[in-house]
Amino acid sequence: MTHGQSNPPNRLARESSPYLLQHAHNPVDWYPWGEEALGKARAENKLLLVSIGYSSCHWCHVMERESFVDPAIAALMNERYVCVKVDREERPDVDHVYMTAVQLMTGRGGWPLNCFALPDGRPVYGGTYFPPEQWSRVLTDLNRTWQAEPTRVMEQAARLQRGVAGSMIAPEESAPITEARATAMRMAESWKPRLDQQHGGADRVPKFPMPNNYQFLLRMAVLTNDKELLQHVELTLDRMAMGGIFDWVGGGFARYSTDALWKVPHFEKMLYDNAQLVSLYSQAYQVLKKPLYKEVVALTIRFIEQEMSSPEGAFFSAVDADSEGVEGLFYVWSDGDLQEALGPEYDLARAYFDIGGQALWEHGRNILRRGMPDADFARAFGIGDAELDERLTRIRSLLMQARNKRVRPGLDDKSLTSWNALMVTGLCDAHEVFCDERWLSRAERCMEHMLRGCRKTDGGLRHSWKAGAASINGYLEDYAFTIEALQALYGLTFNERWLTEALALAEHAIRHFRDESTGFFHFTSDQDAPLIARPMELDDNVIPASNSAMARCLLELGTYHDDARLTGMAEAMLTRMLPRIAAHPSGYSNWGQLALTRGWPLHEIAITGPEALRLRRDFAERFIANRLFLGTTGRSQLPLLRDKALPGSMIFVCVEKSCQLPVPTVQEALSQLR
Repeated sequence: MTHGQSNPPNRLARESSPYLLQHAHNPVDWYPWGEEALGKARAENKLLLVSIGYSSCHWCHVMERESFVDPAIAALMNERYVCVKVDREERPDVDHVYMTAVQLMTGRGGWPLNCFALPDGRPVYGGTYFPPEQWSRVLTDLNRTWQAEPTRVMEQAARLQRGVAGSMIAPEESAPITEARATAMRMAESWKPRLDQQHGGADRVPKFPMPNNYQFLLRMAVLTNDKELLQHVELTLDRMAMGGIFDWVGGGFARYSTDALWKVPHFEKMLYDNAQLVSLYSQAYQVLKKPLYKEVVALTIRFIEQEMSSPEGAFFSAVDADSEGVEGLFYVWSDGDLQEALGPEYDLARAYFDIGGQALWEHGRNILRRGMPDADFARAFGIGDAELDERLTRIRSLLMQARNKRVRPGLDDKSLTSWNALMVTGLCDAHEVFCDERWLSRAERCMEHMLRGCRKTDGGLRHSWKAGAASINGYLEDYAFTIEALQALYGLTFNERWLTEALALAEHAIRHFRDESTGFFHFTSDQDAPLIARPMELDDNVIPASNSAMARCLLELGTYHDDARLTGMAEAMLTRMLPRIAAHPSGYSNWGQLALTRGWPLHEIAITGPEALRLRRDFAERFIANRLFLGTTGRSQLPLLRDKALPGSMIFVCVEKSCQLPVPTVQEALSQLR
């Protein structure tokens, strides 16, 4: 999606970020974020223009086409501002600061994010997408104000800096850990009125999948036997899987739905969404045993393997929404397209997707979506289930062949440590439920690459990998999600190396990210150059907050190692979040999951003996909402496994280190869960 190739390259041509490279031939004199840009702004007393986006962002492309390749607008930008381009995926810390500022100013946010700042980086004005005429006006008016009334602009910057810094303060009020259960119950009850009980998801549009929300609701439903909650989870997962947000042909989910029906997606596909949705659908299959969920998991992983995998074993970041300058063009079908691709299978496909009816979108194109479950359709169409499966497989293959001849959307081929870790966890969760050894092998290969290629000499992590090199000092999310992935690998393989690596990363994070005064963790390391405020991420979103993820990691690590220091850190963080999470449950669902482990028994399931790994696999049939698996085929130094080497293979079900009598079968162990 690079425009203006006839222009000479600017400084972004030296960058590796696909998003920055998209702007490398703009006539705008772009700088990457860094001291060079800040120094120029100070030397020339110019305002900074910090323009933030990402490679698969549709409206980022629109603003580039309309404004950043326009010679007159570019000349205005170059003359009056020092222009900085930021890839929000590479620099989430920079994005967090300026997004917070724009939300304080306007009450909303999004990308592209365009924020003007003083030469020292303090924001003064901003917004998201600007049409060209409005953009030109903003460029002119703000520069005039800066020249005529600099004191007024600096006063605004001081107010905004206070606001940004104030939004990143950890909560002071706390509640006792004994309130965890009551808080989780209040979260569920306050959430129910905000759920769309007709189409699934939240009762608003656009609709985002929000995997962590539904992991919390699924666990809550199982722990409390809440059939109403479970029905909503099932409704939501069914409608997402059958809607246009899921790519029926190639697999994988788009980032969100623009409507209440999950029909019209914003067509970009992000690794972080698909990784977490693999986990969610795998866990939901354990509870509900729906073949649809197994199909979704398999197709999504196939999509990741075929379209988003690097030769080194890592995973790429995103697939663009646009191709040939049109959003969604790669994924939609005219009636003629389908007739040409499918031949004699056209009639079945036309009925299955309701082509020209519910599937019709715009410009005579259809978004493939299913109107009813396959079993219902088979009965209505007068064919057997097996025949329908066979013919749908043929239709999918024919459509894939036809689609592969189209111009493909752009691929963001950088690999982010945090998102790769989410994918490792997703593959582990899928393997746990469906016992596909290829998925576990793929997860291990990715983790080996991350620990080898993205590790610093001091034991820390780097954030991004591209073209054979790692760059950018790691953020808290890189540590938290990688520790989670390492613990997921351990829980399947009982290879204690994974726990050793997890503990080392946790100790590094404690040294370089933890705020001793609050007990929470900063998003950036103390090794990084300071921004105008040091972000502290507390709110869960489409991706869980790095603090909630780190708290869950510390609780699990502390349990594995019988380390009260680590579990104490996790509980201290939770107690200070409990007063705020019940009122806004969708924004704190990962904190809610931590509350579940303190409000209900956390089962430590220890398996020992030569058959330990086989017994571990035999747990695949049952979803256990609160559990940690650990085990060994020989001897172990983990406290919970010491003195548990008995003749044969045994399962110990424990809670807070108090174990019931060992049993030799999974069924007997399941009967001990309480």
